[in-house]
Amino acid sequence: MRRALAPLLLVALGLFGCKPAPAPLPAEPVASPHYQLGGPYEADGHWYYPAETYSLDTTGIASVMDDETGLTADGELKDPQALTAAMQTIQLPAIVHVTNLENGREIDVRVNDRGPASAARIIALSARAALFLQIPPTGAARVRVQIDDQLSRRVVDQLGGGPQLQIAAAPSGIVTAEALPPPGSGPAGPARTIGAPHVDAAGPRVPDRLPERILQTTANPGQLYLLCGSFGRYTYARVVAAKLSGLGADVIQSADGRQTTYTVQVGPLPTIPQADQALAQALRAGVIDARIVVQP
Repeated sequence: MRRALAPLLLVALGLFGCKPAPAPLPAEPVASPHYQLGGPYEADGHWYYPAETYSLDTTGIASVMDDETGLTADGELKDPQALTAAMQTIQLPAIVHVTNLENGREIDVRVNDRGPASAARIIALSARAALFLQIPPTGAARVRVQIDDQLSRRVVDQLGGGPQLQIAAAPSGIVTAEALPPPGSGPAGPARTIGAPHVDAAGPRVPDRLPERILQTTANPGQLYLLCGSFGRYTYARVVAAKLSGLGADVIQSADGRQTTYTVQVGPLPTIPQADQALAQALRAGVIDARIVVQP
């Protein structure tokens, strides 16, 4: 009997002595930065149509991205501690100036991802970028977004993508700004002029991680409006305005030489939540081009 039990005891001891091999750790994503535009796509029930532009200058509402890991739409590593952002249709990557109109703070960010999903927001900022602009992680702010023509062309050229055109663009205006230090750092740096021409497209390499510089300009929060399309004929504008009768839409007439344009707008809207509600109502009514803007 003892001889019969011996092999069984050895087998049992062997089973208890063997530990299963640990599960392999997930592989770290490998960055492969590249020029990215892409075709039309749908997000949160809204269609977006990416297009290359080097003249972007728009206003709206910014949000703050969640701290996610992985790769961006153009193959870069997501880093909430870098000055980065996501936009819905601009070519990737691109360098833009973002001004918090509510306090006058401005920074440069690298747009390297698609988003935000909500049509009520024009840009989603990394946690670090939001900190510099003094936007709470769960908050939103009125912003102006202006593309840096020369730096954006240069960063695309560095990746070997997009058009190889060297087009110089004159600045739209000159604004003197005071350079502030990053939060928790040393004294302020030298003043810089916003809107001054950059060096030519063959200049120094644009770093993958932008330097942390804050500019302080004059706050100009403006007022929130809902733009719902511009038309060459008044009758077309009135059809859209009738769809938004519950919002009190107006048709604004403007002239540029011999060309007359009729723009449908709602506002001013007192708060960001009210602007969000107005946009949601316009989209439900089938006005798919409606968007929130900030006007002086």
